[in-house]
This record gives sequence, structure tokens and C-alpha cells, in this order.
Amino acid sequence: MYKGTNASAGIGIGKVTIVEEQELVIKREMVTDSAVEIQRFKGALEASMKQTEALAADLATRVGEKEAEILNGHMMLLADPILTGEIEGMIQNDSVNSEFAIETVCTNYADMFASMEDELMQQRAADMRDIKTRMQKVLLGIQSVDIASLPEGSVIVAKDLTPSMTAGINPSNVTGIVTELGGRTSHSAILARALEIPAVVALTGILSQVKDGDRIVLDGSEGMVIVNPEDEVLAQYQGKREAFLKEKKELEKYMGRPSVTKDGVCVELVANIGKPEDVDKVLQYDGEGVGLFRTEFLFMDRNAMPTEEEQFEAYKKVAVALDGKPVIIRTLDIGGDKEIPYMGLEKDENPFLGYRAVRFCLDRKDDVYRPQLRALLRASAFGNIKIMIPLVTCIDEYRAVKALVEEIKAELDEKGIKYNPGIQLGIMVETAAASLIADIFAREADFFSIGTNDLTQYTMSVDRGNDKISYLYSTFNPAVLRSIKRIIACAREAGIMVGMCGEAASDPMMIPLLLAFGLNEFSMSPSAILRARKMITEYSTQELQAVADKAMSFATAQEVECYMKEFVNS
Repeated sequence: MYKGTNASAGIGIGKVTIVEEQELVIKREMVTDSAVEIQRFKGALEASMKQTEALAADLATRVGEKEAEILNGHMMLLADPILTGEIEGMIQNDSVNSEFAIETVCTNYADMFASMEDELMQQRAADMRDIKTRMQKVLLGIQSVDIASLPEGSVIVAKDLTPSMTAGINPSNVTGIVTELGGRTSHSAILARALEIPAVVALTGILSQVKDGDRIVLDGSEGMVIVNPEDEVLAQYQGKREAFLKEKKELEKYMGRPSVTKDGVCVELVANIGKPEDVDKVLQYDGEGVGLFRTEFLFMDRNAMPTEEEQFEAYKKVAVALDGKPVIIRTLDIGGDKEIPYMGLEKDENPFLGYRAVRFCLDRKDDVYRPQLRALLRASAFGNIKIMIPLVTCIDEYRAVKALVEEIKAELDEKGIKYNPGIQLGIMVETAAASLIADIFAREADFFSIGTNDLTQYTMSVDRGNDKISYLYSTFNPAVLRSIKRIIACAREAGIMVGMCGEAASDPMMIPLLLAFGLNEFSMSPSAILRARKMITEYSTQELQAVADKAMSFATAQEVECYMKEFVNS
């Protein structure tokens, strides 16, 4: 039995099909006619664009527009004049072959993205390597592995799968994916979940343990892989697979049902989204609104800032689609760790403690913050939009944003432009400072949303991307739990809504605790909503008080987690 990272839930049973891409050998070669070589590069660029466009169109038809956006992002990279300009410049100035220029320029960008703290930007590294390889293959006349026509019952085992390779998989033939590299948030993992193919990633050395045709079982929920299992083990996992599929079918019964506990406590189950197109998934999974719209995605993968009008249309689209359901939109959360070239940000030595989020926005009121807030206010005339401020650490920041919002309201009034005058302005509670003065914030803010990813990181002083200290990064740590409980209590006492938009909101072992603490709103990935609703309807908040009291009596994260796991499984 081998243990990797759980990337896509479900049980996969089949025969190993090793997918190995031909290793490209790129050499620096001198060219005599740079103009001809640039045309050669442009031909490969155009062919790669057409390949990607066809793949994106196929994915949109088979899976959805949201998933196709990943490959549309590839097309934006391929069309980026800065990237192509650097490649052409290198061919022209250094008289080198296209393959080498592509290798050099794209690798530099990929390395830059990979070194960033932000997971989203790290995904850009894989995307950049993907488009690099695609262009080089066109130039070298090398065909990619035909992953779409693998035999039925295949479990793909590979070093890694690029997003374009994953997008080409036929789910009716592939029952699982196992890779040596990758992570849960990689675009390949996101696509595997969208295609509903069980996947285990980051399983170092698995290629040396298997050969084509080996029988293999993988548990994408637990991150487990078993090669050539005994008949008894195989039967056990076949039973698990049937149970998983049955449970998935049963979850459909919770469509349209209220999210109410056995003792009548009603909560909201809403979704986290990054683009307007994501709203389709919210509706598909019966989400009761949007608890977090990450607006920074609108600013990325482009060469200039989105205009106020572009932002207005994006926010309006979500508000109209949700037809009165709440839409909490977080104002721009970028900084030293999210490098957007046209923003002119200097790299911070310690980006998570640096010039980012509300700190950056308040410093760039005129060109960044005012247009966004104006777009949000205008869009509020078309639905139930609420504005949320990220990374707030002191009441002065909240008051500064509120004053700016009031200024913009006055400007809109003068021009006769409609907006919701009662629009709510809340904060993300995601720092230790905000937690400690939650009572002060609760007297002025209209709502809270707890960001457990950063709250855990800041409370525990742990860089969540550092493997060496990852054992300290746990929402079940008593310090983090006490912080969450206090934030909720302060909000409830002040009579304001308190939600959660971090990973913990959909964690089956956290949901009972959050219900007991009195959380009003749970925001999560759309696909997690029905499972969370099923759990919530099976609990009584009164009965959960004793469970929460017991959990809070433990001294370590491990003790709390073990206790909650035992409770949920029982």
C-alpha cells in the first residue's frame, strides 16, 4: 500500500497504463536568417493555439465552461504579446532556434511563478510548462500520447499530467489517475475532479513499482494506492466503490431541500467562486448564494487592469444569475506574493506580512480601489451584493474603506446612477489581530466571514506552503478553534451574520463544531454543498454542544482531530 495526496474522491479499480511523454532534447542552435525563424515560431504558435482552442471547446461541451477556462487561460498565455515578444526578441537578437528561445523564456516565467507563495500563481508554472512543450512538439514534429483512446478500465500512472493531457481523457475508459508529482490545487487535479475521475497525486516513486497491465486500486478520498491487491482486498474496494457511487446518487435527494438541523436551526450553504462563469456550478449544486467571489482572478492573465465597466459586467452577471440570493464579493486581494506585472508591485521579502490586500488597495485608491468599489456599487442594483474587505487588522482600515464607499455613493447619487443604498460592508476575519478585537469589529461591520486558511497560518505562525512545518498547520489546533469560537460569539452577540469561507467550512469533522459554535453560513466548493447539507440535516445543534465542549477540552490538534473523526464515523 502506498500513500499519496488525495486529489479527486472515489475508488478507481483497473489495469495500469503507464503514460510517458517523450523527453524533449532542446539544443541551442544558431540560425542564419532570424526573420525566417521567427515565422517558423509563429507557425508553431498558431498551431498550438488551434490545438488548445479545440481542446477547450471539447472540454466545455463534455464537462463545462468553468473547466474549459483553464485551457482558455493557456490561450491567453499563448497570445500574450510580452511572452511572444520576448521569444521573438531572443530569436532576433541572439540568432537562436525557436525551440531554444521558447525553452529559455517559458522556463524563466515558469520558475518565477513556481517560486511565488500563492498557490494560484504556482499553477501558472505548470500552465507555462504545458504551453512550452506543446509549441516545441509542433516544431519538432512530435506527436503527443493519444490519451483519449486508452483501453477501457485503464488507471493512468504517470510522472505528471499536464492540464491539456488531463482535459483529453475519456472518463468512460479511465477509472483512475496516479501521478508522482502534482498537488490538490493543481489544474490537473481540478480537471480530474470535474471529470469525476478518482485521483491520487504526489506519490513519489510509484512508476518504479508498477508495470503496464498490473491490477491497481486507488482511493482518491484517502490518497491510498494498492498494486496487485489480493482478491479479498479487491472485493473490499469494489464494495467501497459501490457504496461511494450509491452515496453520490443519494445526495441528489438533497437538491432543493433547506439546510436545517434536526432541531430547526437554519444555516446557509453557499459557494466560493473565482469567475462569473463559476456561478453555473453554484446553481447546479443548489448553492444558496455565493460566500466568496475572489475578484483577483479578473485582474490576472491579462496585460492591463480590467476597466470599471468590465468589472461591473462580471459582478452584475453573478448577481442577476443568483436572483436575490446573497453574493459576497471580496475586494482585490493581491500583493507581493501575487505578481501582476502591470500593477508595478515590488517583490516583498515577506509577502504574507507585506503590502497586500486592503493595505495595497487603500494606497492605490484612485486607479485600483475606486473603480472596483464603484463597479460593485453599480452592480448592487441588480442583486443582493455584499462587499467584503480582506486582511483587515485594525478598525481604521474598515473605517477608511467605509468612508470611501460613502464618497462613491454620493458621487453616484449626483449622477443619478442606481445602487443599493443599504449594501452591506463586512470583513474577512483571517488574522490574529482581527480575531482578538472581533468584538470591536462586530460593532461596526455588517458581517463577518472567517478565512480559516490564513487565520490558521497567522495564528500558528506557519507558512502553509512549507512542508517542513506543515504538521503545525491544522485548523483543529486548540488555538485556532478558540479563535474561531470567539469570532462567532462576538458576531452573534452583536447580531450580525457570521460565515466561513475557508477550507474548514466543508470539512466533515469541522461542521459539527461550527454548528455548535453558532456559525450562520458555510461557504465551500459548489460540489461539496449537497454532502454538507446531508450532514447538517442529521445533527441537532443542542446535542452537538456536548461534542464541542469535549473537543475544546483537548490540548492538541491530534487529540481533537481523532475525537472528531471517531464522532463523525460513529
